[in-house]
Amino acid sequence: MCMSWFPAAAWINADAKLFRARFLSALFEAGLPVPESVPEDWVVDCAHVGKGISALKYLSRYLYRGVISEKNIVSNQNGLVTFKYIESRTGKTCHRTLKGEDFIRLILQHVLPKGFRRVRDYGFLHSNAKKLLFLVQLILYVGIPEIIKRPRPFFKCPCCNSPMVILGFCRAAFKPG
Repeated sequence: MCMSWFPAAAWINADAKLFRARFLSALFEAGLPVPESVPEDWVVDCAHVGKGISALKYLSRYLYRGVISEKNIVSNQNGLVTFKYIESRTGKTCHRTLKGEDFIRLILQHVLPKGFRRVRDYGFLHSNAKKLLFLVQLILYVGIPEIIKRPRPFFKCPCCNSPMVILGFCRAAFKPG
């Protein structure tokens, strides 16, 4: 599901009303404040993107990087922007040329309103907060499975078949050229 937080212009579809109602009720139930800048009308573009890994791949494009990278913008001349993208149905690389204003409008549909944040860099889920995440898991009594280390393979003595003790490694000496 791809959601645009841009206010609706002339029409409001049923999905937008349903999604907005469920989203806001979940915020209220969780006791989280709703930013004042939340628009009254939302546009929700629902598309089936699969389940599991395919859905994660689709959503990760929006969570972990920008909508379009600079290398995908092919040209910007005479007020027209040409960019390349991968068509999701065929997997082929396509080019599209738009007026600058229309290109900016497409980009701005993916900008979160004031008060919302992307979640990847904040709180106990931040990559540098592993100790804090562990503490949260302990407080919430989350069962953390113990990591069982696999036994290291050992070398057998060719004579007596007992495990050998490795004292060191030496690299073969190669001469340059």
